[in-house]
Amino acid sequence: MSLLRATLALLSCLALATAYADAPKADVAKSADHPVLKRFAGSVLAGYAQQDWEQRSFPDASGVSRTEDQFARPVTLEGKVTRLFYLAPLGKSPLEVYRNHQQALTAAGFKTTWQCESEAQGCTKAHFALDKYERMKGMRWAEGDLPAMDGDHQGAAWPLAAAITHDQGRMLVGTLASGGRTLNLLLFTSMAENEYTHRAATYIEIVEPKAMPTGQVTVDAKTIGQGLQAEGKVALYGLFFDTGKTDIKTESAAQLDQMAAVLKAQPALKVLIVGHTDNVGAVDANLALSQGRAQAVVAALTQRGIAAGRLQARGIANFAPVASNAAEDGRARNRRVEMVLL
Repeated sequence: MSLLRATLALLSCLALATAYADAPKADVAKSADHPVLKRFAGSVLAGYAQQDWEQRSFPDASGVSRTEDQFARPVTLEGKVTRLFYLAPLGKSPLEVYRNHQQALTAAGFKTTWQCESEAQGCTKAHFALDKYERMKGMRWAEGDLPAMDGDHQGAAWPLAAAITHDQGRMLVGTLASGGRTLNLLLFTSMAENEYTHRAATYIEIVEPKAMPTGQVTVDAKTIGQGLQAEGKVALYGLFFDTGKTDIKTESAAQLDQMAAVLKAQPALKVLIVGHTDNVGAVDANLALSQGRAQAVVAALTQRGIAAGRLQARGIANFAPVASNAAEDGRARNRRVEMVLL
């Protein structure tokens, strides 16, 4: 162990809370196990965070760097992120907790990308690669601390936050198919803070593929004009329709106003309004859907004072994708309306 790690371990043991507090007896408020992985029996869900759309980094099959306390080739993942911190029942070893999780995941069809079970395999580096500031962001914590159970340390306690260590640390990383999607999962089990707590802690991150919410930024008239001049077209994601419907929704007003503004500023412009879909459903149905949506946009622009002769509506279904339809984020990008210069 390096001098730095030894110093950190010593400081951790010395950083005792000023007042004794019991270990958490109940889960943190408004939390729950993730549907794909239940907790080790008797554990308390002491820390919880969930972000509807965020980015996380997991190790790939090469694991950790040989020279640095970091993942060798981190893989960037985006989607719905759930982070969970469990405390196992008093006296349960990290190995027992880890093996039970491992067996449950294997039985569910988990595919391991990388794992470690010793310092020689990189577990100490893996622990430090889990940047504590990143994994603590937005975490809510249960009431309680980590009291010392050792006779020489009675009355001492440590805070819950960031309480995983390289002591008996083990990491498991991989993918799990669930509900037609592939989830990415990282699990790290170790002693909770230090050996005096007599508890195992498990930290879990689960990233579910999910399209980033689009249409949250309206493309303004200036940007539309620049896009038409530079590319001859511009994609607009601020136009909203219910699934399978052609009626344009009221929250599309801001984007329609900007489209009308660029057309009014350049009276000679004539454009195609082109509807696009993803590949879900039959081609004929998607052709009709995309055509109907394009016509709805044309109608909304004529209501804003744009001459009908300057606009043409075309629907081309999923014939011109801008991303793969294999995942939801790609399908979301493909569902769009474009303005194209005539």
